[in-house]
Amino acid sequence: MVPHTDISIAPSGTPRRFPKGVRVLLAVDDVAARLTLEAVLSKSGYAVDSAASAAEAMDLIEGEQYALVLCNLGRESAAASRNVIRLASRQEYRPATAYLMTARDHGSHHADAEELLIEPVGIPSLLTYVAELLANRAADRSERAMRRLQPA
Repeated sequence: MVPHTDISIAPSGTPRRFPKGVRVLLAVDDVAARLTLEAVLSKSGYAVDSAASAAEAMDLIEGEQYALVLCNLGRESAAASRNVIRLASRQEYRPATAYLMTARDHGSHHADAEELLIEPVGIPSLLTYVAELLANRAADRSERAMRRLQPA
């Protein structure tokens, strides 16, 4: 079973927001899910690129820099999702990565990225989780930069 992270809403009742234009790649082969997530993320100020296949996602990853790569290519194959996440993780700019998990994906487990279980939850919770993934990525980058600056 995929663990579900309980996300709390910011004190104002809305999810934390990042500056407009934070680039997100949405690699999802289910048309309805992809269009819905793209609309929600775009409306929330994220710059969203979408891919319907692993090949399309990989081309985008190699041509752009993303803060976050969200992936569910389960209709194509489980290996397709893993390959997209691995390629994203190997990029010099190191985007945050997450598998989008749906009810049909419940039995599978992926070790190389965060897992985000899509359930009938409120949009603010989804956006808060996305914001927290991006915040963790930013904190990790800051820690690495500080370590490089410290004398040996």
